[in-house]
Amino acid sequence: MIFRKIKKSFSYAWTGFKFFVKERNIKIHFGAALLAVLLGIIFGIMLIEWVAIAISISLVISLEILNTVIEDLIDLLYPERNGKVMIIKDLSAAAVFIAALGSFIVGLLIFTPYILRNLQ
Repeated sequence: MIFRKIKKSFSYAWTGFKFFVKERNIKIHFGAALLAVLLGIIFGIMLIEWVAIAISISLVISLEILNTVIEDLIDLLYPERNGKVMIIKDLSAAAVFIAALGSFIVGLLIFTPYILRNLQ
């Protein structure tokens, strides 16, 4: 019985994920994530660096999902575009931007030394 509930929960999550990957912004995030993973493999980064990369990727993608939920919900509840609605949507997008910027900085901190060593 518990297995069925867990399986159903994963099924719902997978359905949501399949819907989400069709969003336009996720392609940018997946591209950046793929680049980070490939660079990590190429440079043979340390475990703690992999942890930082994994947390960064998870944070950005999770916030992008929440941003999509917030924007879709706002559009559903308030089809008219007033100032407050736009502020809510902009704040939601800003959360993703801050996480993406932080992830970019993490990537720079991790990969810059490897790149500089390989240029010498």
